[in-house]
Amino acid sequence: MDIAGIIKRLKNNEISPEEAERQLKIGAFEQLSYIAKVDIHRAKRVGIPEAILADCKTDEDIVSIARIHLEHEGRAIITRACGNNYTSLKKLASDEGVGIRWNEKARIVVIGEAVPSTGGKVGVISAGTADIPVAEEAKVIAEEMGCSVTTIYDAGVAGIHRLFPELAKLVENGVDAIVVAAGREGTLPAIVSGLVDVPVIGIPVSTGYGAGGKGEAALLSMLQSCSVLTVVNIDAGFVAGAFAARIANIAAKHRNQKG
Repeated sequence: MDIAGIIKRLKNNEISPEEAERQLKIGAFEQLSYIAKVDIHRAKRVGIPEAILADCKTDEDIVSIARIHLEHEGRAIITRACGNNYTSLKKLASDEGVGIRWNEKARIVVIGEAVPSTGGKVGVISAGTADIPVAEEAKVIAEEMGCSVTTIYDAGVAGIHRLFPELAKLVENGVDAIVVAAGREGTLPAIVSGLVDVPVIGIPVSTGYGAGGKGEAALLSMLQSCSVLTVVNIDAGFVAGAFAARIANIAAKHRNQKG
C-alpha cells in the first residue's frame, strides 16, 4: 500500500499509529534479491523521483529494477543508458503495455506515465554545442518532475552577444530557476547569475582538454564565482535538473496557493 493509502486508513481509525508506522517502514523500499533496495516512496517523500543509473549494471538488473518502479509508481527513469539498455527496456515497456521515451542525447529512458504539470518553470542554458548532452539530462529530469523547460543552447562567452536577447526572453517567461552547463573555463554560469534574480545552478562539463581539462577548470571557476551561484559536480545534469525543478515546484506551489 502507498503512503496516501496508509494515511487514509489511519485517519479513518482503521489502523493504529503504531501499525501505520510499521507499514510505512516496511513500505519504504522493496528488496530485489541481493542487487537493490528500491526506494519506491522517494518521489512522494522528497519530491525527486529515484532514477536507475544504468552505468555498471547489467540489462537484466536494469529491467528488474525498472519493473518494480513501474509496479509501484507507474514510471521508471533510467539515466546514463546506452542503445542496448534501450532495446531491453523497450521490450519491458511492450510487455507491460506502457509507453517509452528515449532521449538519446541525454542518455535517459523513461517508461510509463507522463507526470502532470506542476506549473514550475525552469530554464536550461548550454555554453557550447558540446555541452548540450549534459544540459539535456537536466532538461529531461526537470520535465519528469512536472516542470516546463525553456532551453538556450550554444550561447557561450566567446560570442556573449548571443546570450542577451535569449536570456531576456527566459526572464520574460518567468522561470523560477536556471541551469547553466559549461565546459572549458566554465565562465557562463557566473555571468548569468549576475544578470538575473532567480537561482542559478552551474554544471561544469567535461568538454575541456589539456591543463584543467575534463571539467576541472570549469568546476573551480564556478566555485570561485563572485556572483551567487550553486554548483554541482562535473557532468551532474540529473542533480542540477532535479534541484532546479525542486525550486520551481516550491515556487509554483506558492503561486497556486495565492491564486
